[in-house]
Amino acid sequence: MRRGLDAVTFGEVMAMFVAVEPGPLDHVSTYVRALAGAEVNVATGLARLGHRVGWVGRVGDDPFGRYAVAELAATGVDTTTVTLDADAPTGFQLKSRADGGDPQVVYFRRNSAGSRLAPSPATDAYVADSRHLHLTGIPPALSPTARSFATRAIDVARAAGATVSFDPNLRPVLWNDQSEMVRVINDLAVRADWVLPGVAEGAVLTGSTDPAAIASFYLDRGVSAVVVKNGAAGADLYTADGGRWHQPVFPVTVVDTVGAGDGFAAGLISGYLDGLPMQECLRRAAAVGALATTDPGDRDGLPDRAALASFLALVTT
Repeated sequence: MRRGLDAVTFGEVMAMFVAVEPGPLDHVSTYVRALAGAEVNVATGLARLGHRVGWVGRVGDDPFGRYAVAELAATGVDTTTVTLDADAPTGFQLKSRADGGDPQVVYFRRNSAGSRLAPSPATDAYVADSRHLHLTGIPPALSPTARSFATRAIDVARAAGATVSFDPNLRPVLWNDQSEMVRVINDLAVRADWVLPGVAEGAVLTGSTDPAAIASFYLDRGVSAVVVKNGAAGADLYTADGGRWHQPVFPVTVVDTVGAGDGFAAGLISGYLDGLPMQECLRRAAAVGALATTDPGDRDGLPDRAALASFLALVTT
C-alpha cells in the first residue's frame, strides 16, 4: 500500500540570525536570517533528495512563524498540519560566524509556540500515513505536551507498520536534571528501530564511550540498528543480527559544524527509503552530513540528488 508521505518528523522551528561579522554576538551588528531546528534540517535534507516529507509543529502567528512555514513549503516540505498559535511567539536564536569551528548559539525560546505542540487525531492520522517517523530528544525536553506528542507519535507509527529513527540530540540546558533527561531519552530510544547517538551522548546515556558498548546497550533492549557517530573518527553501524560496518568521514572544508548530525540522519533515512543496503545507507549518511558542514547556514549545505552524486563520485575516484 502506498503511503501518503515517505517520512514525517516534528519539533520546534526557530528563526535564526547568523552573524555576518566574526566575533562575540554582543559586538555583531549585521545578521542574515535563516531557519533553525534539528527536525526541520532533517526534513529539508530529505526534501532536497526528492523524498515526500512532512513536518509537524506549532509556530506563532507572527512574522517569524509565517516565514518559517513559507520557507519550509518552498523547500518542498509538507506543512499542512502546522498550527499557527495566536497566543505564543515563534522562538528565535542568534548564531555567531563559525569560520570552521563550533559557533556560539543563543536561544530565545521560553514559552514559545513550538513548546505547545500536542497530539491530536489529525496528527495521529498524518503520522500513520507515512513510511517512516524521525524524532529527536529535543521536543520531549520542551514541555509535557511535546513529550506526549513524541510518545504518541512512536506508538502510532509502530502500530501503522512504519519504521522509527531516533537521534538523542541531547540539550541538557532544557531539562530539569540529567537523571530525568537520561530516563526519558532512553525510554524513547528503546522503542525506536534505529538509534543515532554520538559518542559523547552515549557516555551520558549508557555510561560508556566505547561505540560497541553503546550499541549493545540499545540492541540488547530491542533496537534493530544503532549508528554511533564519533566525529573525525567516523561512524559505526551495528545491527541486531550481528552486522557491523565502519564509515570514515569524507574530507571537506568545514565552515560550520551545526547541522552535521541532522544531515547524517537525513542521508541515512534517504538510503533506507531508496532500499539501499545498510552499508550504503551509512555511506550516504556520512556524505550528506559532511556536505552539511560546508556552509554557514544549518540547512544551506544539504545537497540535492545531483550534488550528492557529484560529491560521491569525486570522493571515490
